[in-house]
Amino acid sequence: MTDIKEAQRTIPFPHGGIVVLVGPSNSGKTTLLGRLAAEGVLLETEIVSSDAYRIMVGDVEFLDWKGRPREEADIIYHDYQQLSNLAFEAMNTVVSMRSRLGRLTVVDATHLQPEYRRKYIDLAAACDVPCVAWVLDIPEQTLLARDKDREQPRGRARVKSQYSQFKRSMRGLREEGFDFVYMLKEPEAVQFVRRENPLLADIGAGIDVIGDIHGCYDEMLELLGELGYAADESGLYRHPEGRTLVSVGDVMSRGPKSLDTISFWKRHCDAGIARMTDSNHGWKIARYLSGRNVTLSHGDEKFAEELGRYAQKNGIDAAAALKEELRQFLLAAPSHLVMCRDGVRRLVVTHAGIRDEYIGRQSRRIQDFCRYGDTDGTDRTGAPVRREWYTGHESGELIVWGHDPRPYPEVVNNTINIDQGAVFGGSLTAYRYPEQQFVSVKAQRDYALDPDSPLIRWERGRLSPPNLSRLVNGYSVFTDAYGELSVRGDYVKAAIDSVSHFTVPLEELVYIPPTMSPTPAVSADEAYLEHPQEAFDYFRSQGVTTMVAEKKHMGSRAVLLLFRDEQAAVSYVGRPTLGTIYTRTGRAFFDRETELQVLARLNADLVQADYFNKYNTELLLLDAEIIPWNLKARELIATQYAHVAEAAELDREQLLHKLQQAEAAGRDVSGWVQEMEAKLHNARVFREAFQQYCWDVSGLDGVRIAPFHTLAHSGQSFFDHSHVWHMEHAGLLAGISPLFMETEYRVISSQADEADVIRWWEDITEDGHEGIVIKPDRFISRNGKHMIQPAIKVRGRKYLHIIYGIDYLQPDNLKRLKQRKTGKKERHALMECALSVESVNRFIRREPLDRVHECVLAALALESDPVDPRL
Repeated sequence: MTDIKEAQRTIPFPHGGIVVLVGPSNSGKTTLLGRLAAEGVLLETEIVSSDAYRIMVGDVEFLDWKGRPREEADIIYHDYQQLSNLAFEAMNTVVSMRSRLGRLTVVDATHLQPEYRRKYIDLAAACDVPCVAWVLDIPEQTLLARDKDREQPRGRARVKSQYSQFKRSMRGLREEGFDFVYMLKEPEAVQFVRRENPLLADIGAGIDVIGDIHGCYDEMLELLGELGYAADESGLYRHPEGRTLVSVGDVMSRGPKSLDTISFWKRHCDAGIARMTDSNHGWKIARYLSGRNVTLSHGDEKFAEELGRYAQKNGIDAAAALKEELRQFLLAAPSHLVMCRDGVRRLVVTHAGIRDEYIGRQSRRIQDFCRYGDTDGTDRTGAPVRREWYTGHESGELIVWGHDPRPYPEVVNNTINIDQGAVFGGSLTAYRYPEQQFVSVKAQRDYALDPDSPLIRWERGRLSPPNLSRLVNGYSVFTDAYGELSVRGDYVKAAIDSVSHFTVPLEELVYIPPTMSPTPAVSADEAYLEHPQEAFDYFRSQGVTTMVAEKKHMGSRAVLLLFRDEQAAVSYVGRPTLGTIYTRTGRAFFDRETELQVLARLNADLVQADYFNKYNTELLLLDAEIIPWNLKARELIATQYAHVAEAAELDREQLLHKLQQAEAAGRDVSGWVQEMEAKLHNARVFREAFQQYCWDVSGLDGVRIAPFHTLAHSGQSFFDHSHVWHMEHAGLLAGISPLFMETEYRVISSQADEADVIRWWEDITEDGHEGIVIKPDRFISRNGKHMIQPAIKVRGRKYLHIIYGIDYLQPDNLKRLKQRKTGKKERHALMECALSVESVNRFIRREPLDRVHECVLAALALESDPVDPRL
């Protein structure tokens, strides 16, 4: 509690919280508030008055029992007490609601008794807002004189009683727990000002939030260079666009140059070009500099050692001055920062975390939470047990935090952890906003030399099962290709159920092949639903100059993760194996016995060709199609296609025969005959269409694997390679093993190439093949900042009988089908592609299973979001 005397002449309002007026009747409380409202310093809605609430509740401000007979006075006094109690109950409800919203509320009542004031102190503490007392200390004679002029005088006895009670109450008021107490003897001479919320700042030209530095000064300067900052003549680092640096705290301790680092941030914060939040190490050092009896550990002792060397070099006085400057700087650091645009909260920066209800407020409880996070004691090693506060974040702001080192930036539920353990040999990370980009530099070495550092613990637990509690209600994934992606909780639950019961083990589930969309526009040709020309037009409109068309195999999509040998798999999936083969929904593709045969054959062929040594890799990850179709779709073919085809053909043959008999008998049914001939032809085309993709296999004979993406080797993914490279590499694999087969393709860079591909497409689809896939030259292509479709499938007329039905080419049916909407399918294709790329890159970098799994689970969750399955 701070007691501020009236001689200062200026009194600030808190930006939010409760101001309690204290003073007997006639001390001028209502008059003062009326003046402030008239001057625009206070809003009328910010003032609550006990008198006003008595009128609101009971229609009268005051009940006068003076001069009444005793039996009447007692009744009137009882009624007045009841009215006052209800008025205060209603008023305090409003004060509570406003405090929960962080609004400023000024309470106009006498508040002569400590228990009445205590209610507001407790209420403010519960809502984490300040509680301030304005004490109007007016002479008794002035109070008595003013009472005579009131419309409803309280009476001399009551005024004197209140004044006596007021004086007694003042003796302990300073110890009651108010954040500030202002004594007002002449309130009309005081200037009142509004204080802005110091936690709020404008995003301006952009901000760059830097994670825990811990004295890694050289890495910090390197990172600033990567971000585009440069030193001016005075040594201040400025960005040419006027961006602002923001630190999540813990700029000192553990590392080699704590004094240089904290001095840097003090200078830049003093210059108004940087901001820094409070932190656990910052708070501990501040108390140490204040002379408190604190135990310096966990690297804080290195800061004290640097101060000692500074004193030896510059003298005791200089060291004392530096200590005081740094002490004040650290104590002034806010618990968190709220970055706004157009008055709307967009980004919150804090050290260890924050609850939604704390955002924009400051209190001891909030300060502690932001320093240490949500902790629940310590484990057997003495390390804090941290609860995942971010699972409850729902208010919409993006929260950027540090404190808890992770190997890579972690995006969960619209929160981002950017402490990548620079002092432990990890990286120093910055998050650029609004660009939503990460920039990192690798630490020069492990400065902390902690054998049980957070990064080491993370590596030990790399294959630990993911924590589903942070995912089950929906979450966000940050991808390099697409940015941040959010998946809804109900779809996540469906995906978790699938993963729990049906898929291959999580550590082997590293990539979910993304879906593909058909052309955004249907064919302009009345005879076609899909045609290559619309795909060409789409990519040309997106600025693509070179495309690749690949023949589409009518098989089943599969992912092959193949290892050099069984031991090579241990560091990747935690157990010895030659690999795994699974479907695009994560289920085992073959029965176990067949899978072992396929893996053994492929491994023998790759080893014999010296593939793993030639490419210096321990693994090969492939996205492929396995044919024939009936390997996985035997039941579907039998129940949905073969039975339908047989029944339709038989039924239509019988109807046609009857119609032909009627025509021979002279009936005019020629139109019906022609219609039924066409429908019988459709039924036969339908039967031929699916039979084309089915053949009997014996063992591995007849099984073929058509890779079209070589996704990764150990330490390297190939998403930056052209699709021509992927096709050529597939050809190389086909030369290594008879199980592999090449995929026919064409390169398109001119109108002549387009015409050639259209002729090729017409020939193969009329011959019964499924169709082609048209892709931009690069796996990830953009039009400006926007990612464009990674692939568009163009299916043939015959094949589409399988998808849209036997008679889909009937004019009325085709007209209706051309109204189809592909927007949702296109969005899913983009997001699943980005997630798939991200999951492979994380797997190749050997990131924790939790990081890979969140991408895979998100892709499976998107598959749970219903889209027309025919697209």
